[in-house]
Amino acid sequence: MARELFLLSAGAAKALVLSRKHSFEASADAVLNATFGAVGAMRDKWDAGARCDVVILSAKLLDELARDDAIESATRASLGHVRTGVAVLAGAEIPALDNADDLRRAFGSASALFLPDPERATAGIHCIDVLRRLGILATMKPRLRPFENGAAAMAELARVGDARALGCTQVTEILYTHGVALAGPLPSGFELNTEYAAAVTTRTSDAALARRFVALLGGAETLAARRAGGFAA
Repeated sequence: MARELFLLSAGAAKALVLSRKHSFEASADAVLNATFGAVGAMRDKWDAGARCDVVILSAKLLDELARDDAIESATRASLGHVRTGVAVLAGAEIPALDNADDLRRAFGSASALFLPDPERATAGIHCIDVLRRLGILATMKPRLRPFENGAAAMAELARVGDARALGCTQVTEILYTHGVALAGPLPSGFELNTEYAAAVTTRTSDAALARRFVALLGGAETLAARRAGGFAA
């Protein structure tokens, strides 16, 4: 019977993980059981006792888990930094996003704004803060379309097919969603650059297998895939 490896991962790393899933399973004679979602939701699952050998979360949350002795800190591997960006329907006009006025105009003229969980997702929380700082949160509230994570939000933007709608989430989630396109990152003064990292948990039942997977994700073999998928140094 194949060994099982349980993963709790931020949605930002979904495409990276899935791109290596089948080759890893074949080479390790293992089955990867991965759950993806907002970082806050993944932390909640961990706190609730979910079976978990490897976590991929924001560096900030991994710091918290390290303080709780929940991860093997020596195994921690950075995947890179991910910017928060603006998405449009594939083929739609790309709005200018060079400064605060451009961003205010783009969001203000959008028919809807698709975003991840504004309470538990890194990009969702940040998006709400950006709208507040731009002074348009109150007027935008009726047009906000929040979803449990960025992948779900981008999938819905693609499904609805509204060329006047926008999305706001991590660029990795925009890049791997068919039917949407990256308009650009948030401009200077509003940017968010989040580091994501993987680590073996102290709850693992197969430390050797978990370490092998973390080393793969953070190693040279996946560097090109990480860069192409939106993970920067």
